[in-house]
Amino acid sequence: MTSDRLLELDKAHVWHPYSAMSNDVGSDLHVYPVASADGVRLKLTDGRVLIDGMSSWWCAIHGYNHPEMNRALEQQLQKMSHVMFGGLTHQPAVELAAQLVTLTPEPLQSVFFVDSGSVAIEVAMKMAIQYWHAKGQANKQLFLSIRNGYHGDTFGAMSVSDPLTGMHSLFSDVLTKQYFVDAPVCRFGQPCSDKDIAAFEQTINTEKDHIAAVIMEPIVQGAGGMRFYSAEYLYRVRELCDRHHVLLILDEIATGFGRTGKLFACEHAEVTPDIMCIGKALTGGYMSMAATLTSKDVSDTISQGDPGVFMHGPTFMANPLACSAALASLKLLLASPWQSEISGIEEQLTAGLEPCRTMDAVQDVRVLGAIGVVELKNPVDMAVIQPLFVDAGVWIRPFGRLVYLMPPFIIENEDLEKLTTAVVDVLSKLSS
Repeated sequence: MTSDRLLELDKAHVWHPYSAMSNDVGSDLHVYPVASADGVRLKLTDGRVLIDGMSSWWCAIHGYNHPEMNRALEQQLQKMSHVMFGGLTHQPAVELAAQLVTLTPEPLQSVFFVDSGSVAIEVAMKMAIQYWHAKGQANKQLFLSIRNGYHGDTFGAMSVSDPLTGMHSLFSDVLTKQYFVDAPVCRFGQPCSDKDIAAFEQTINTEKDHIAAVIMEPIVQGAGGMRFYSAEYLYRVRELCDRHHVLLILDEIATGFGRTGKLFACEHAEVTPDIMCIGKALTGGYMSMAATLTSKDVSDTISQGDPGVFMHGPTFMANPLACSAALASLKLLLASPWQSEISGIEEQLTAGLEPCRTMDAVQDVRVLGAIGVVELKNPVDMAVIQPLFVDAGVWIRPFGRLVYLMPPFIIENEDLEKLTTAVVDVLSKLSS
């Protein structure tokens, strides 16, 4: 199929995320067909090659077409591609659950596999509600979160994402009304004052009888604003949850598996959640898979209460291919010098994006681990900025006022320099 024909059919029939559907095949929506991917490079059907700065929405931490990942899937495919998880089990799922329990904070002992990050959030919310129901406190059915958060696009996940910046305001009349407080202004590396935590403390104290759980992204708020907040704030949130008998759900879907410089972002604050959601990098970008982990207190309470089972069961739960991909990805990560790799990426992102600070159009520049963010004063024009990055030989996908980089962990210094140089050059052109 020619590149033109592929684009013609795509434009006529394929609906892309957060995009309009158009039958006008002559319009240019800047969709770029990928023919293959290898390492940190995406090869387009027109022959152009782009250095990937997005890790395919933060999941392809080992890059593409990795021989060890390929081998794991090929071997599993010869045994079974899928089998239902109701009443059956299999070695990849059991091994993966044991590995995740070993890697995550100690109280997390029970693993519930799901298909995607959004569903992991839905499961966590259902677990929290069912936990309190089993304890005879069915009035605790709502959630407390901080603004600028993003937890996914399904209905429960939308309800705990920022109602204004979370891209879901259209559905506000049908979403459950949850509790929100302003996001912390104390930045990562800064202390958290009593004033910083006051609004959160007041809300949880006042509404504790109705709050099943606090749900938040630890340290890094992702798609809601790419903000990095104080580890001490998260530590104090954990204390307040304990004091007021409220569960803590941490959404590590974007931050897990080394992205922030710690294996899990909650380690920056030395806290443990009651429920943790993981996904994205779990399978190294090879398969759609996520998981919700809980403490034994949560899983035992649900199991011993009415109706005695947890009320959820995805068709493709614990898919053997996905579990095998996750096991291979974790093996690669843990065998690599990932801490030094992330530290090196952080150092280079800091230096490479520094020139953006002097630009009039730039509001802020911030870096944490393998995350580099340039926040602009005004939203980007995707029709203008996306082709400029492609012409520069890089794949960078801005959104809102944010131009950011989350490269694969295996990226070489030269390729990372091309990414940061492209950001500086493109923003310089747009600022002039």
